[in-house]
Amino acid sequence: MKILLLGKNGQVGWELQRSLAPLGEVLALDQHSTSYCGDLTHLEGLADTVRLFKPNVVVNAAAYTAVDKAETDPETAHLVNALAPEVLSRACAAIGARLIHYSTDYVFDGSGQTPWVETDATGPLNAYGRSKLAGELGIAKQGAQHVIFRTSWVYGTEGGNFAKTMLRLAQEREKMTVINDQFGAPTGAALLADVTALTLQAPQPLSGIYHLAAAGVTTWFDYANHVLAKAKQLKPSLNYVVKEVLPVPTSEFPTPAQRPLNSRLHCGRLEQALQLQLPPWQTGVDQLLAKIL
Repeated sequence: MKILLLGKNGQVGWELQRSLAPLGEVLALDQHSTSYCGDLTHLEGLADTVRLFKPNVVVNAAAYTAVDKAETDPETAHLVNALAPEVLSRACAAIGARLIHYSTDYVFDGSGQTPWVETDATGPLNAYGRSKLAGELGIAKQGAQHVIFRTSWVYGTEGGNFAKTMLRLAQEREKMTVINDQFGAPTGAALLADVTALTLQAPQPLSGIYHLAAAGVTTWFDYANHVLAKAKQLKPSLNYVVKEVLPVPTSEFPTPAQRPLNSRLHCGRLEQALQLQLPPWQTGVDQLLAKIL
């Protein structure tokens, strides 16, 4: 199997390099690659890369993820998150390749308390969400065999993440405030990568949109408390000065982009298709902390 991986140095791309390696020949690119074009702002170059490399599968882990910046730069967000995936889908359709792509719970409006299913009506609250939804629609329109994984609250060992921020603040501040009215499931990049590899080996090919997130639900406040409690178990020698962690509503942290309050995703369709059980969100977070502490 020949696999073209885009976004190799992102949180998900980094883990995909590991999970895809046993499946065949992997060409992993990022925006700075010179052998082939892996820059999602260069649409012609992307199409040429697919045409010249002739992969069996394209895995697109590259995206514009600066949610707040997208409010003032919607053109770039649309280029990377909508136009580039559409070009990739068209190029894949031309050579009979499959496309694996990652989307987000931000395609929904975040209302209610029920986990979102794949067929629920979309209604993005911000420019980032609108660009990701346009990418989903563009992929489907071009007719390539494709799987789109919608996920939420993604973290990885590479680069910054919420857990690392909480650990740093816990060593700097006696009092911390964390949002307690947004609900979702922290989902590790490693889990996304492993499920992607399973998908490529499935006896019955998956097709269309699937929700993929760790099991369970939490808030950022409870997530922070779990991180701090586990960290103190794993590395009690760290100088934790925090004495109080207080819950606050989203309104206490105004941001340029509106965030959805309900990021719960129902993943039953994927679990049934792959005959798997997604692990609790705590499992991945504990593994992350064991690695970084």
